[in-house]
Amino acid sequence: VIIGSNQAVVNEVDMDFCIEHDIRIVRRLSGGGAVYHDKGNLNYCFIHNQRAGQSPLSGGFLLPVMDVLKSFQVPVQMWKRKDLWLPGGYKISGTASHVSRKRELHHGTLLYDADIEKLHRALTPENGRIHKRATASVPSPVKNIRTYLHENGLEYPPSDIFFDLFTKEMKKYYSITDLQMLENHDVEYVETLRKNKYSRREWNHKL
Repeated sequence: VIIGSNQAVVNEVDMDFCIEHDIRIVRRLSGGGAVYHDKGNLNYCFIHNQRAGQSPLSGGFLLPVMDVLKSFQVPVQMWKRKDLWLPGGYKISGTASHVSRKRELHHGTLLYDADIEKLHRALTPENGRIHKRATASVPSPVKNIRTYLHENGLEYPPSDIFFDLFTKEMKKYYSITDLQMLENHDVEYVETLRKNKYSRREWNHKL
């Protein structure tokens, strides 16, 4: 489970359920609501310089994601919170952003074949009570993209194949031909940041 920067853990998750099922709870740098992650949930992220004359929080970063999903016959719509929905009112993608003076980070999820029962259990706090004043998630009905494809008589490949197809189509959209891998010093920096901040209780349970 990953919660937003300004959320309180006790307001967002069932702690006992997460402990029982070895589900880690971590806090991200960006805002937004709590999300459940497993191998059926794809995460995407766009990082770039700020663009003159363009609002960094406009939701434009979702347009390529929508185009690629529509090419797979998934008729998604973007709603006002910069999230993506299927027909019938089912959410399949939530997003969040972090903007600095010169850079932007936008990221989101794609529910493809996640364990929906565990998702609901993990993200339902005990007794449903709000214990602390903090940014609250907005509960929404959800559905896996794979379920939608199956219900509508469309191809519904397993997660790894769909994620590979999605990545290939995104590369085509942006005309990406070469991939730049992280250097060793980049990996070391990421590991240091994880160790000194993002894995520490002082950060993850600060609220």
